[in-house]
Parts: sequence; C-alpha cells; structure tokens
Amino acid sequence: MTNKSATAFLLVGAVCLTLMPTLTSAAEFANCANETAIGKYTQVEVSNCADSDNSCVLKRNSNATISITFTSGEDLSELKAVVHGIILGMEVPFKLPNADGCKDSGLECPLAKDTSYRYSTTLPVLKQYPKVSVEVKWELKAGDKDVLCVLIPAKIQ
Repeated sequence: MTNKSATAFLLVGAVCLTLMPTLTSAAEFANCANETAIGKYTQVEVSNCADSDNSCVLKRNSNATISITFTSGEDLSELKAVVHGIILGMEVPFKLPNADGCKDSGLECPLAKDTSYRYSTTLPVLKQYPKVSVEVKWELKAGDKDVLCVLIPAKIQ
C-alpha cells in the first residue's frame, strides 16, 4: 500500500467513524442499586459512547444525552434523578438543570409497575469542569425509595 492509498484509507475510515450514529450504548455500565431497589434498568445509552469504549467521553462545553430504559416493581407517582461524580472514591454531588424525572424526560407520571419506560435527559458538561476520569453515579428515586442506580465510567475532556 502506498502512502497515498494509506492516507486515503485512513481518511475514509475517519469519515465513516464520524458519520456513525452518535447515540449508542456502552458495554461497561454497572448496577449500583442495593437489594431494596424497586426497579432495574435494562439498557443505558450515553451520546457518543460506543460499545468498544472503556469509558464515555464527556466533552467540556457541550451536552451529553443520557437515556435509561427501566421497569419498576411498584407504581410510581414521582421520579427524581440524583447524580454524583465519583472521583478518587469521593462522591461529589452534581446538580442537574432538571432533576424531576417526570418532566422533559420522555416520561409522564404516574408510572405503572412492571412496564418498560425510557428516561432521557441532557447533561451539560461545563467548560470549567476539570479534565478527569470520573465514575458517574446516576440514581432514579421515588420519594425515599431507590428505583435504580447505574455507574457510568466517563472521562471529561
């Protein structure tokens, strides 16, 4: 292969990767719910995070879309998102612009038990965030009950 054909091949590969769909699921999400959780997730999707990625890249000064498909073992009249960044073992609270899981998330409460729902929200990744590796702990709660908890390995860049 000549230098020109190798360059063309790499350029075509880069274009193909750029044109791939940007909302795919990553493979390394972990369940962090305790045994009292009343729900469970079946799928987690993070924008620009591919199956082959070890962690999801969250670009500063942009937004990331997080979607979680889940079911609950109980009817839910409310749903609240609680997010923490875990850095060096410490949980740092992350304030969402909209923590109400029943508004602007694709859901309308009440939610019926044993029914599959897809929660989706946009997470602002602010320019002032440090460039670090972080584990994002995303919880959905109903009052004092845990519905689900998922750990999302991420890198802020």
